[in-house]
Amino acid sequence: MELFPYPPRPNQVEFVRCVEKITRDGGHLVLESGTGSGKTVCALSGALQTALATGKKVLYLTRTNSQERQVILELRRINEKAPVFGVALQGRQGTCPLVRRDKELSAGTPEELSKICRDKRRKVLEDRPGGCRFFKGLQDLDMEQFIAHCKRTLPTAEELIDHCDSLNICPHEVMKELAREARVVAAPYAYFFVPFIRNSLLDWMDCPIEDVLLIVDEAHNLPDYTREIESFQLSRYILEAVLKEVEEYGDPEVNKGVSLNDVRTECSKLLEEAVRDYLIDEDGLIPPSFVEEGLMTAFTCSSRSLQAMAKLIMEQGEIIRESRFAQGRLPRSYTFSLGTFLSYWSTLDEECFVKLVVGGENPCLKAYCIDPVVTTSALLNCGASVHMSGTLAPLNEYRDSIGLPYETAAVTFPSPFPKENRKVFYVEDVSTKYEEMQSSPEMVEVMEGHVVQVCNGVKRNTVVFFPSYALMDRFLDDGVSRRISRKVYLEERGMPQLELMDVVTRFKKLEENGQVLFAVMGGRISEGIDFPEDELELAIVVGIPYPRPTAKQRALMHYYELKFRKGWDYTVKGPAIRKLQQSIGRLIRTERDVGAALVLDRRITQFADRLELAATEHPLQDIQAFFRERGR
Repeated sequence: MELFPYPPRPNQVEFVRCVEKITRDGGHLVLESGTGSGKTVCALSGALQTALATGKKVLYLTRTNSQERQVILELRRINEKAPVFGVALQGRQGTCPLVRRDKELSAGTPEELSKICRDKRRKVLEDRPGGCRFFKGLQDLDMEQFIAHCKRTLPTAEELIDHCDSLNICPHEVMKELAREARVVAAPYAYFFVPFIRNSLLDWMDCPIEDVLLIVDEAHNLPDYTREIESFQLSRYILEAVLKEVEEYGDPEVNKGVSLNDVRTECSKLLEEAVRDYLIDEDGLIPPSFVEEGLMTAFTCSSRSLQAMAKLIMEQGEIIRESRFAQGRLPRSYTFSLGTFLSYWSTLDEECFVKLVVGGENPCLKAYCIDPVVTTSALLNCGASVHMSGTLAPLNEYRDSIGLPYETAAVTFPSPFPKENRKVFYVEDVSTKYEEMQSSPEMVEVMEGHVVQVCNGVKRNTVVFFPSYALMDRFLDDGVSRRISRKVYLEERGMPQLELMDVVTRFKKLEENGQVLFAVMGGRISEGIDFPEDELELAIVVGIPYPRPTAKQRALMHYYELKFRKGWDYTVKGPAIRKLQQSIGRLIRTERDVGAALVLDRRITQFADRLELAATEHPLQDIQAFFRERGR
C-alpha cells in the first residue's frame, strides 16, 4: 500500500494487495468491484508496486476518453507518494492536427492515416515539399525539456493536445516519444487488441510484451469488442463503390474471360439472393460455401482459381490506393476490400466464424467471429493481466470466453456504499417477453401507464431505460413523451457523440421538478456517463435486455453450448444481467447518492441472486415512500 494515495476505504487494501500479488507472480486476475470501490487507483497502485520493483511497464486499457483521463488524475495523486510518469494515448483521429482540420482525412482508418503520416514525415526528413508542418515543428523542439515539463505536470491527453497545438507541433508524435519514457501508458483497447497497432505501441514503449503488466478496465465489453475486430463483411455499398472505381480506373481481367466487374456483378447477385432466400428479420445463416460455389459456378473455375482472382483484385485495389495517395487523397480502395473479403472468406476457420447475411439499409455478407480468443490470445504473452469491471459476473464465463487459463484468479469486492441508499422495485403485471406481448397486446399499454404515472408523480431526474430502440420508438409513437408532464430528452439511434453529450448536459441541469431521459440499455448513457447526487435519482427499466434471437445470437449460443455446456448462461443470461446492472448502477456513484429503480418485467426474479428486489403493486407510492424514508 506504499503507493496508495488516499485513506483506504473498505476492501481497498485487499484489492491493491491482490493486484500486486498477481502482477508479481505473472498471473491473470478477473475482478468484479462495485461502484465507488476505486478500481482505477487500486489497480494502478498494485500494478505499479510490481512495475517499479521489476522495471516492467503498466499498460492500462480503457474504453472511453473519460476513463483514460481518470487514469492520469489518479497517477497525479500517486506521484505525491513516489515519482511515476505516465502518458495517455489517443488515435490519430483525435490527435493529428491535419486530421482534425480535414474532413476527408477524419474518415480515414488507422492504417490509411498511418500511411499518409509516414509519407509526410519522410518528406520533412528529406526536405521535400508536401511534408507535415507540425512534424517539422518537432525538429526545432527541445524534446528533453518538453519531456521534463510533462513529467512535472502529468498532462491528460486533452491537455497535452492543447499544449502541442499552442507550440504548432504534432501531439501524436509527442505521445510516441513520451510512451518510451513512461512507466504507465493509458490507451484505448485497439492499441493492444489490433495486432499492427499493438506492434507499434510496444515499439514506442520500448518494451517487450512479456514486460507489460496489462489492466483492462470495463472488461465486460472486451468479448464483444474483440469479436467485432475479427469480423468482416461485404456490403451493397462496397459493391456499388467498386463499380465507381471500375469506371474511374478501368476493368482489368482477373481470370481468362473474367473481368473485375464480372466478379463484382456476381457478388451483387449472390448478396441479393442471400437477402431473398436466407434473411429472417435482422440476419440469417447462409451455407458455408454459398459464395464460393456461386462464383465457381458462374465462372466455371476451381477454388484455387478463385483465390488467384482474389489476389489479382487486391493488386488492382493496391494500384487504386497508390493512385489516390499520389493525388493527396485517402489511400482507400473498395476494390481492395472486395479482394481481401474473397480471400479471407474462403479460407477462414469455420470453427471460429459463422457466415451470415445481414439486412437493413445496407445489407451485407458477414463473417462474424464467434470466438474472441482469436484476438485475446495475445493476453497470454503479457507479464500479467488484470481484468476488472463493476459488472463482470459470472467471472468464470468471462475467463472462459476470452481464453484465460483455468487457474486464473477470480475475486469479487462489493460496493462500499450503504445498501439502503438504493432500492430496486419490480412489478409482476407486465413482461417484455415476445410471446406474451404478442398474445396480450394491452401489455405495452400497461407498461406505458406505469412509466407515465411514475414520471409524473416522482419529481426527480429520471432515466427510462429500454431494451431496444424499437420499443422506445413504440412508446414515442404512442405519445408517451407527450403524456409526461416534464421535459423529455432522447438518446437517439446513431446520435453523434457531441450531440449526445449536449443532451446529457441539458438533462443534468437541475430543474425544480426534475427532467426525464429516454435511453437504451447497453448504449453510451447506460455505461459511460456518471450522474452523481441529484443528477439522477430514479431509473425505470422497461423490460429485460435479453439479446434478440437472431441467427448470429443462435450461432453464438450453440458455440458456447458445445464448448462449455453453458450456451444460455454465457450468451443470454450473462449479457442481460450486465446491461441491467450497468443501467441501474448509474444511480449510485458516490456515498451521498440515493436512488430507486423500477423494473417493468416480472422475469427480473431470475436475477434475484444478483439484485436485491422488492415486489410492488403500487410503484408510485412505494417509490415516494422510499425517498421519504431516506430523507429526500
